[in-house]
Amino acid sequence: MNIVLSRDSQVRGMENTVTNAEKYFGQFCSLLAAYTRKTARLRDKADQLVRQLVDFANTETPELRAAVRSFAEDLAKVQDYRQAEVERLETKVVTPLKLYGAQIKQTRAEIKKFKRVRNNEIKQLEKLEKLRQKSPSDRQMISQAETRVQRASVDASRTTQQLEETIDTFQKQKLKDLQKIFSDFITIEMVFHAKAVEVYSSAFQALESYDLERDLEDFRAKMRGVYGLYDPRPLTDTAPSLASLGSLAGQSAESPIRNQRKEEEASEDNSTDEDPVEDLRGQRQGLHQ
Repeated sequence: MNIVLSRDSQVRGMENTVTNAEKYFGQFCSLLAAYTRKTARLRDKADQLVRQLVDFANTETPELRAAVRSFAEDLAKVQDYRQAEVERLETKVVTPLKLYGAQIKQTRAEIKKFKRVRNNEIKQLEKLEKLRQKSPSDRQMISQAETRVQRASVDASRTTQQLEETIDTFQKQKLKDLQKIFSDFITIEMVFHAKAVEVYSSAFQALESYDLERDLEDFRAKMRGVYGLYDPRPLTDTAPSLASLGSLAGQSAESPIRNQRKEEEASEDNSTDEDPVEDLRGQRQGLHQ
């Protein structure tokens, strides 16, 4: 009977191992799946920001338009990397944790099988004890009962050994999987952030080099071209005739500033015909997995 109690204690320890794995691996799976979904939602919001930046750039002056478009393209690149991050998290982190449920279920089935064998051993031992108490002189019945107990004990010993091997394999695999899953998680995050920092650094430098004064000059020239120049001096008797004013107006219309602005406006019209940033999902299909 002491052997049976020892086996019970041993199996309880095995059950605790499986129960803890089921509890914590399940929590890890749930949290990391949520982490992956949050990352995907962050990618989607950044995609919206990219589209808004491109729309805004198309309404602005040349220098700002170029700077904002460049920034939008860099931000889109980061979302390509984030898409790869999401896919790798799903494949290398979340999926292996999901599959752990089947392994835990199989291990529990082995424990359940052992319990049936152990219960049979306990049952045969109890029958033998009752028989010895009720019919101590019936040697034939007692001998048969002892044989059944011996067989049940052999089955329990064999099943216990098999269960020990199963639990040992389970624990070894659990530790290896835990190490690999979280190593993959860290590697995926490091790769993403390293690439993101590289692109963000380029974007920062591009924004820093933006020529604000040139855009202001362009804006002011545009305003002057739209509204004309206002001369506050009063008219005198020597004021030019209407004909001469018309002549001056014609000359003003062909001034260097206007000519320059026309060329720039033509350049703006051509630039607005450029293709906007393509749908990011299509770009991402070519990324390395």
